[in-house]
Formats: sequence, structure tokens, C-alpha cells
Amino acid sequence: MTRIRRGYIARRRRTKMRLFASSFRGAHSRLSRTSTQQKIRALVSAHRDRDRQKRDFRRLWITRINAVIRVNMVSFIYSRLIHNLYKARLVLNRKILAQIAISNRNCLYMISNEILKKGNWKESIIIFKRSSLENELQEGRVEII
Repeated sequence: MTRIRRGYIARRRRTKMRLFASSFRGAHSRLSRTSTQQKIRALVSAHRDRDRQKRDFRRLWITRINAVIRVNMVSFIYSRLIHNLYKARLVLNRKILAQIAISNRNCLYMISNEILKKGNWKESIIIFKRSSLENELQEGRVEII
């Protein structure tokens, strides 16, 4: 029987697969069938984790905003701050608010005061009773390390 030369299409496909899987370890980068399976698995994980990443970052931003609000006594809890932002038609998403909270806390305090000035919402104002420790913090007798 005569030898038949195969075309280049299958070889090109396998070469593409090997280039994708070249960073994998062991047989996952060398064997065609295993590298194909690993490529499928990697793409599934990447697709799934793109959504998960959005979720995780949103949780991080909410945590940062909430922490700064509670430390600085901005006179809001997180949910009321976001609710009143929407009521006052101040369009700031959580990513921007978190950046403001970390880089410039006074700016976040000014935003919350603007919300209070724009609308007269008695339900949103929380009166904080200052304990003796908070008074000492203000007077500079105690430092937070």
C-alpha cells in the first residue's frame, strides 16, 4: 500500500492547542488529548470566575465604605447612605465611593453632609451618643494604633 501524506489542518489545530497549554504542568502541556481537556476546563473556569470577580469586588467596596462610615461617624449606616444617595440623585457607584473613602475621608463626610442639606430626612439621621472613650479620642488623650 502506498503512503498517503496527511494535510496540515490537524497539525495546525494541535499546535494551537499546545501553544495555549504550554504553561500547564506535566502531561497537560505535552499530550494532545490531555491538553485539550485542560484547555476546556481552563476556559470554563475563566468564564465562571469573571462573574465571581465582579461579585467579590462589589463586596470589597461595600466593606470599605461601611468601615469608613462607622469609624468617622458620618451619621449613616451603609444602607441608609446608599438609599439617600439615590434619593438625592447623586450618582456615585460603590467603586468610586470606596476610592473616595480610602483616599479622602473628608470628601465622603462632605458628601454625606450635602445629602442631609438637600433633603430633610429625619429617618436617615442617627444621633451618636459619644462614649467616654470617643471623647478621649477627640481630646487626644488616647491614640489608636
